[in-house]
Amino acid sequence: MAESFPAITHVAVTVRDLGVSVPWYEALIGSAPVLNEDTGPFHHTVFLMSGTLLGLHQFPDPVAGSKFDERQVGLDHIAFGCANRAELQKWESRLNELGIKHGGIVDAGYGSGLSFRDPDGIALEFFAPPG
Repeated sequence: MAESFPAITHVAVTVRDLGVSVPWYEALIGSAPVLNEDTGPFHHTVFLMSGTLLGLHQFPDPVAGSKFDERQVGLDHIAFGCANRAELQKWESRLNELGIKHGGIVDAGYGSGLSFRDPDGIALEFFAPPG
């Protein structure tokens, strides 16, 4: 196929409590949601970040279980792109300001990452390419 593969338009994650997760993501992202509605099967709150939508879903009938674990089949983590390591360092400072625990910047041959978790334990990362 000669055409390029389409970009990711949105990612949606299921959270336990929108009342906890929405303010946490608002502080992290630095903006209010662009959508907040009850669709019937679930309630979702959506943020717009550089042209990509991040949806938080809460279901009225959640499946009982433990917090998110990337070792289970399914999502491993969501990474937010940084232009370079300097921008990554700014996000490390921002996480510190917000009191969000993180693993510090880890450098590897393929780039540098800064890992942290949301209130439900969903693995998130800021990532910068090498160089």
